[in-house]
Amino acid sequence: MVGKMANDDEAFFLQRGFGRNIGFGASPAVIVVDLVKAFTNPQMPLGAPLEDVINATTQITKTARSMGNPIFYTTVAYEASDLRDAGLWISKMQGLATLRLGTEQVEVDERLGRQASEPLLVKKYASAFFGTDLITRLNSLRIDTLVITGCTTSGCVRSTAVDALQYGIRPIVVRQAVGDRSPQAHQQSLFDLQAKYADVMELEDVLRAMKADK
Repeated sequence: MVGKMANDDEAFFLQRGFGRNIGFGASPAVIVVDLVKAFTNPQMPLGAPLEDVINATTQITKTARSMGNPIFYTTVAYEASDLRDAGLWISKMQGLATLRLGTEQVEVDERLGRQASEPLLVKKYASAFFGTDLITRLNSLRIDTLVITGCTTSGCVRSTAVDALQYGIRPIVVRQAVGDRSPQAHQQSLFDLQAKYADVMELEDVLRAMKADK
């Protein structure tokens, strides 16, 4: 029944003109959203089992390096002892208290093999654009496409994709390279992103498009 309802929803949305593809532009960059230890360790309050996401993301970043495409990473980190720089969000998500600046929890998972030349953007909230200089960096590099990987699909990935679209950057969400604590939230967010905000693409198709960039 759940599968039938999903198919019915998809057919309804397509009939109404939702879910059309934006496509790759001429100049892509990759962003790895919050694949830091507080999120990739399932034992942490904010954590989830993301091994498959890390493996898929690593394929994306290796291809980006080989093609000379920029790669950005994000983390969430708070420096105020009373977490006032988390604003109201800390009232909603108590696990944010584990994201202290300078601790191991906010470091990029070493399995990703981040290079020293690849920027790490420190943010306070969900979107990789909010309160950071990401759009300035993308504009200065004349980036028109943002390949989005990381976690969580229903949170920081989704908000980053929505903001990318609003800034005029083509958002490409890699299905196998994003993950969530909740399978249901993951699937619903992918459906909603494809319907309204981004192109949700298979890993192999993204790799093929990136290699065809030059």
